[in-house]
Amino acid sequence: MIRKNIVWNFIGFAVALTVVVCQARAQETGRVRTITVAVDRYGPVDQQIRAELQQQLADTVKILQAQANATRLIAKLIGPAVVHIEAEVLGRRALQHGAARPVEEAGSGIIVKLAGKTCVFTNRHVVAGASPDNVRISLADGRIIQPSKIWSDPETDVAVMEVSVEDVVAAPLGNSDEVEIGDFVLAFGSPFGLSHSVTFGIISGKGRRDLDLGDSNVRLQDFLQTDAAINPGNSGGPLVNLNGEVIGINTAIASSSGGNEGVGFAIPINTFLFTAKQLVEKGAVTRAFLGVTLDARFDYQAAQQAGLQQLVGTRVVTVTPDSPAAKAGLRPGDIILRMDGKLIENDAHLITLVNMSEVGKEVTLQVLRDGHILDVKAVLVARPQSPTQG
Repeated sequence: MIRKNIVWNFIGFAVALTVVVCQARAQETGRVRTITVAVDRYGPVDQQIRAELQQQLADTVKILQAQANATRLIAKLIGPAVVHIEAEVLGRRALQHGAARPVEEAGSGIIVKLAGKTCVFTNRHVVAGASPDNVRISLADGRIIQPSKIWSDPETDVAVMEVSVEDVVAAPLGNSDEVEIGDFVLAFGSPFGLSHSVTFGIISGKGRRDLDLGDSNVRLQDFLQTDAAINPGNSGGPLVNLNGEVIGINTAIASSSGGNEGVGFAIPINTFLFTAKQLVEKGAVTRAFLGVTLDARFDYQAAQQAGLQQLVGTRVVTVTPDSPAAKAGLRPGDIILRMDGKLIENDAHLITLVNMSEVGKEVTLQVLRDGHILDVKAVLVARPQSPTQG
């Protein structure tokens, strides 16, 4: 086809040249002639060429149809498990990076099975302050139910509602640790009250931890970022991979207008589950504690001075006496590079990892000290009331 395209481009040039010559000769002889030439501005008019293009289109469309078939199947599989949530709460606010704006829309949720119970996962800010009697859950089949219990955690914006209902579909859960930037995802929810809407996009970022979410108390952040359209009302709805598995719970947007601008955020399902399981099984969340204060100003220049070629890890400022860190032998000035093999990106990353670990777990910390790398082991304990330390 490349050779044919070259030939047809040359023919087009020859036709144009012929028109100019004929017009010039007509002017020379004083005769007025009308010459009709098909202009290939919007596509060829030659039937043979159009037939060839039609065949190319049919071959290409097969690829797009396969993708469309996949997204249709995912929508059919996940759709029955998606719910629309309305809670009678004054002053509900959508989480938005840079500001939190009051909205009239409610939110979304996803039905799952957890600890032998039928539950609805959603965001705390969707139902915060509402009693079970003031929450209406609209199922995909039109039934309206109310939760029997509501648990929530302000530090992660996680909320779980227990429901008593028969014949419902529970969504399968994936592994958010396997999610990579560029993965295709679908976002389900009720944007602007339009229930059971589906949008399509990719994972456009990971590990977003320093979002300004207005006056919310969402301190433990490790968001997935997506360009799938997320708007007010999508909060609490699932973010789903191409296997039809929930890999995140849609939570916030970055916007100057209050609507979708191509940057949305979701809580990774592994992070969500860690909190949700404790809420359902124990009624509260117990966070782990290491016992270090970290240097938020540790930058590239400081990393270079310590002998690192790139900005990774976090530097210890103080060690709490009689803490797991103290018992492990950590010292001020130590740079923690890894925890259980996972590279530490910054201070917020380590704080999140510690807080999302089981109490009593033994962790291995890779530490840079005076130009030498060493491994130390620490057994995490329950976090004291002050949450500002790792």
